[in-house]
Amino acid sequence: MKDTHPPRSFLEQAAQIQRMERGKLSVMRQGPNGPYFKLQTWQKGRNVSRYIPASQAPAYQEAVQGYQDYQRLVEHHAQQVMERTRADIATGLKKKSNSLRQSPGHKTPNSSS
Repeated sequence: MKDTHPPRSFLEQAAQIQRMERGKLSVMRQGPNGPYFKLQTWQKGRNVSRYIPASQAPAYQEAVQGYQDYQRLVEHHAQQVMERTRADIATGLKKKSNSLRQSPGHKTPNSSS
């Protein structure tokens, strides 16, 4: 089944992300009452670990996924802008190079001799 709705813009998609957290959530070890979690991230060039209660792990996992989704959207948007920029520059260079191919004796209407 084909989606008939137009794709949402980058900003609309990004605005839908309600929670974000950098890093990686992982299980440190299993304890008698269940797993112990940690959230690892880089801050100011250092690896920082935060211990996360098991009850908060699903919310942190959602937040980590939200940040990953945001990063993917930003990268996709940046790639589209770069492709348009390159195409615009290439088109502009073609126009300039064509205008520079005038014969040496050709004078523009506003030039004086």
